[in-house]
Amino acid sequence: MQKYLFIGGTHDGQSCTVADDPNFAQCHVGGTDKELYNRSTLAVGDAVVTIFIHEGLTQQQALNVVVGYYKAWAIHHPSGRQ
Repeated sequence: MQKYLFIGGTHDGQSCTVADDPNFAQCHVGGTDKELYNRSTLAVGDAVVTIFIHEGLTQQQALNVVVGYYKAWAIHHPSGRQ
């Protein structure tokens, strides 16, 4: 089992353990509710990262969330841009 990044929903930004190579993951929310996340990949050249995107987000929205996190991290990083 590996850990994957979850985008959107209650588990947004968390790394959760998922069985190897599933097409989707169901995560518990509260007592009995579940959220569905679909497997996707981010690729730049030969580098590929598998992520899980909340069913309520499009791939474009998920990418916007990831870029937004990176921008916030870069600004608030001690040596980041001010």
